[in-house]
Amino acid sequence: MQQIRGGFLNPFDLAQILSFQAFWGFCQHNPWQMKLFYAATHIQTLPTGHRFPMGKYELLRQRLAAEMPQLSLHLADAASEGELALVHTPLYIEAVFQGSLPFAAQREIGFPWSEGMVERARRSVGATVMAARTAFQEGLAANLAGGTHHAYADKGGGFCVFNDVAVAARLMQAEWSRHQRRSLQVAVIDLDVHQGNGTAHIFRDDPSVFTLSLHGAKNFPFRKEASDIDVELPDGCSDVPYLEALEEALRQLQDRCAPDLVFYLAGADPHEGDRLGRLNLSFEGLKQRDRCVLAWAQERRMPLAMAMAGGYGKQIEDTVEVQMNTFAQALAAWQGWQNQPL
Repeated sequence: MQQIRGGFLNPFDLAQILSFQAFWGFCQHNPWQMKLFYAATHIQTLPTGHRFPMGKYELLRQRLAAEMPQLSLHLADAASEGELALVHTPLYIEAVFQGSLPFAAQREIGFPWSEGMVERARRSVGATVMAARTAFQEGLAANLAGGTHHAYADKGGGFCVFNDVAVAARLMQAEWSRHQRRSLQVAVIDLDVHQGNGTAHIFRDDPSVFTLSLHGAKNFPFRKEASDIDVELPDGCSDVPYLEALEEALRQLQDRCAPDLVFYLAGADPHEGDRLGRLNLSFEGLKQRDRCVLAWAQERRMPLAMAMAGGYGKQIEDTVEVQMNTFAQALAAWQGWQNQPL
């Protein structure tokens, strides 16, 4: 069994933390495959010409299935109303579920309301929850989407309906507290090009969740929130200064926090070909970024749940290529975790 900070997680402990049905499902999965979770995207249709590249998720899933047989893909369960309520206000959840969001709120989110929007948003949260639970057992797991870090407790924004990482962090803390005498310490490493303002605001007064964000200084959102560590990058920032800033941020994180669980938002939008990014990272620079974060967590035996966050390439194939590279790095890290002595 894999070690977690503070002890070992054996099958009986896992069976207590998860439902028996969920635990039995783990036993049925191939132990030689890294687990990925996804929300079906065809359930949410967007108007013709909408600027959000919904098609990137299915392209990514198809390429992963075809090119990386060491990965095991699973449709995520939808997050329940009660799970969402660990972070979001009842009035906001009700408005999303019932379709009573005002037009201004829908415009801020960037999606017109539909039942498909609600279902995909719930499953995207569920995918991060399932990735976090799996990470405790196997070291690393991922959501093929997620990273919806612009959602606040009482509103959405920037193509984000519910905040998947915030909900998953709160749920993992609740499950942990049933069997541990101390609180679960969580770190969020947000490397989307846009600051995770919703996540920062949700956890602004919570010392049990540490938020780190590297983002474009002049990019959306134009009103930033205060993360525990904010690194603002100038337009055109390239590989070397970006990686230097990341290494320094991780050093500060290590000095200030000892996480039991890490959430990593591996945004593709710092890529030089991204139409909303304004940074200038190459494919190779983003590979190095991913290796840096994954190695940092693995060396410290910190379980890590990954979400893909943003990506808006001028060519959608570039976004998918960045994400494919990220999953190749994640798979190598997962294999290293399995082979690493306790």
